[in-house]
Amino acid sequence: MNNIRVGFGYDVHVFAVNRDLWLGGIKIDHIVGLLGHSDADVLIHALCDALLGAANLRDIGFHFPDTAGEYKNIDSKILLKDTMLLLRQKGYEFGNADCTVCAEAPKLNPHIPAIQECLAGVLGVDVDCISIKATTSEKMGFVGRKEGMAAYATVLIYKA
Repeated sequence: MNNIRVGFGYDVHVFAVNRDLWLGGIKIDHIVGLLGHSDADVLIHALCDALLGAANLRDIGFHFPDTAGEYKNIDSKILLKDTMLLLRQKGYEFGNADCTVCAEAPKLNPHIPAIQECLAGVLGVDVDCISIKATTSEKMGFVGRKEGMAAYATVLIYKA
């Protein structure tokens, strides 16, 4: 039964001026970006945590600490690619991902196909294996006040 595993990831980042908004590996035109040590791609960070958790490999902060200079402003697609290398070294392969991004703005639905294509390319899987959904928090909490974004990811991995 240890040949199929499930992982869950969650991440949040606050909005910041003079930053680009990167989400799911693509740049989205918006008046603010997300603040973080890397490019602050909240979706990729949640996905990395889900993958690492499924393989019992700790979390994104353990492997790519925000205290390490080599990760300053790094493209999170590199972190995702390196995460998949760690999984594959342990004998796992990607099954599928179901992800939800929670944001009041910008509207994300028009960007979902491009995000799916980008993530599938980085992971080396079919685009049908990547589910991306967008929602709001109905104007409640930090997301509702447009202070930042949150992302959730659930993944299935299996022994290759």
